[in-house]
Amino acid sequence: MNARIPTQALQPAQALESVSRVWDERIVPQLTDYIRIPAKSPMFESGWADLGYLDTVVRNAAAWVEAQQVAGLTAEVVRLPGRTPVLFFEIAATRPASSQTVLMYGHLDKQPEFSGWRADLGPWTPHYEDGKLYGRGGADDGYAVYASIAAVQELQRQGVPHPRIVGLIETSEESGSRDLLPYIDALKARLGDVALVVCLDSGAGNYDQLWLTTSLRGMASGTLKVEILTEGIHSGDASGLVPSSFRIMRQVLDRLEDSATGRLLPARFHCEVPAERLAQARATAAILGEEVYRRFPWAYHDCGGSTIVALPTTTDPVQALLKRTWEPTLSVTGAEGFPALQDAGNVLRPYTAFKLSLRLPPLVDAASCVQEMKSLLEDNAPYQAKVTWESASGANGWNAPETAPWFAQALDAASQAHFGAPCGFIGQGGTIPLMGMLSQGFPRAQMMVCGVLGPKSNAHGPNEFLHVPYAKKLTAAVAQVIANMPAA
Repeated sequence: MNARIPTQALQPAQALESVSRVWDERIVPQLTDYIRIPAKSPMFESGWADLGYLDTVVRNAAAWVEAQQVAGLTAEVVRLPGRTPVLFFEIAATRPASSQTVLMYGHLDKQPEFSGWRADLGPWTPHYEDGKLYGRGGADDGYAVYASIAAVQELQRQGVPHPRIVGLIETSEESGSRDLLPYIDALKARLGDVALVVCLDSGAGNYDQLWLTTSLRGMASGTLKVEILTEGIHSGDASGLVPSSFRIMRQVLDRLEDSATGRLLPARFHCEVPAERLAQARATAAILGEEVYRRFPWAYHDCGGSTIVALPTTTDPVQALLKRTWEPTLSVTGAEGFPALQDAGNVLRPYTAFKLSLRLPPLVDAASCVQEMKSLLEDNAPYQAKVTWESASGANGWNAPETAPWFAQALDAASQAHFGAPCGFIGQGGTIPLMGMLSQGFPRAQMMVCGVLGPKSNAHGPNEFLHVPYAKKLTAAVAQVIANMPAA
């Protein structure tokens, strides 16, 4: 592609039409191939280096990026010893005398398969249906690098000036971005003066408008194990005398969580919700209403001819938003020491192990919580059982910096142009460790944290899908926001 001299503002209708063609002709086929590759994050695949899947998806992305012939682009796969690889690209500024840099972020590693996929779907078998591309990783977050390049391509196609742009695409995000800091240190001199971060690894409250993520929860994860015997024994012979490892596990978890309410007990795990975020939650609740909680696949059953549907912890939309973004929450995401149901005999099991995922409010320090968890869970174990807490990862949450006037106006204009509705603001319950790192390193940068993970997209679970029509509009919106950046 030959660069045109930047002379004009971005034309939104033309941008969406052109970006849509790129998605249909180049991005969807590329993502279809990407979904087929089981590029699981290192936390879920210890043999990642020998399998080579992470290297494959990075190489494929790099080849695609270079093939787009974006003017002024250079790209390379960067590898540090013992670390997962990253893709780094740089696009020279077309805006005269611009010292600013836009940093575009994404990741290519994936969560594991999970169960419960629809009969004709699967994590590694891509399927395109009704504008949705099903399969693991397409929406979280394989599309980000391709959408980022497509947005820049459109700026250049229309001759719209843009600042210098760099891209950082990692492969350990689903493992807490444990390899990211060494790469940021290694590439720091090449990142430049970052004025805008575009992170396309987040969610959307609906598919009807642009959504800006205003906060992210932190996370502490690990394995809690309770051992009471060296081997399994007949339950009829020992139960009542030998305490159940599962009952001990329940007692230990009761130190951390009120099982009746789900409230985390340590005061350190909580923080006050800032007034601005509370006001935004009220505004978002007015937009989404009951969809805040109705969008989940609740279990149901028949009772006396009527259908009973499981209930959320609250049906107040404001409280629902705050609970999933500003309250700490404990989840058991895996278990070990249990035989399959068909193999379970009358045996008292020697141990119980749970994989725990603790989501932390945006302003809570994850490292201090991890330390407190270890002493809280391990000390003074019931019956002197062996209780161990092995931390796997910890990451701080993130609260967005104050929104600059130009950024607020650009977001709203892009949302109105491509969706016909104002930009929405929403906190997310997930974790993107990079955002905290970047806010510390570039405190003056504006953060465009958006994504395609809208209702029922089900990242990490069965039937995950990428909503392609929304992704097209988001890509065009990114181009428009970059075009509206003020000169340094």
